[in-house]
Parts: sequence; C-alpha cells; structure tokens
Amino acid sequence: MEELPIIQKTYDLIVWYVPHINKMPRDQKFVLGDRLQAALYQLLEGLIVARYEPNRLPILQRLNAKLDIIRFLTRLCRDFKLLSLQRYEFVSKAVTEIGQQLGNWIKQQKRKAGA
Repeated sequence: MEELPIIQKTYDLIVWYVPHINKMPRDQKFVLGDRLQAALYQLLEGLIVARYEPNRLPILQRLNAKLDIIRFLTRLCRDFKLLSLQRYEFVSKAVTEIGQQLGNWIKQQKRKAGA
C-alpha cells in the first residue's frame, strides 16, 4: 500500500529532525528537543489514525494545531541558535508543505461533510 504523501513527508521530516534534536545541548535537548520530538511523533501518529477514521475532520483540525506548535518550536530552535539558517529554512519548507497538504485534506473533509 502506498503511503499518503502527507504521511511520507512527515515521516521524512522526523527522520531528518531527530538526529539534529539529539545533537542539541543537554539543557535544550531535554526541554525543547523532547517537546519537539513528541509533537512530531504525535503528528505522524495522528495522520495515520485519521487515515482510517470515517470522521476525520476533528482529528485533522487538532493536527493542524499540533503542526503550528511544531512551527513555533522550530522557530525557538532557530532563535536559540540550535539550528543554522540553512537547516531552519529546510525545516520551515517541509513544515509548510505538510501544512498545505493538511489544509487541503481539511478542505476536502469539510466539503464531504457539507455534501
């Protein structure tokens, strides 16, 4: 079975991000890093669950908020100089793409609910 692009993109982001989180200084790794890592895993898990749910809209809307949390935690990483500008741009682009795919999925589910 082929993965949904949003699930694959989120998976790829986790594979890229976790090694960088693990290299953070100890004081940030166990506060900011753990929160970021947990949010990424929760996003992936939520997307997989939503794939199988008949009523996806509430799950997808919660995941949209989770993605926003990831976006802000990533900004904090940049502001604390835990990510280089190049890495920050890479992550921001990936998060934006996931956000666009999630937004399209939400719109699709709203149309279905209204039909």
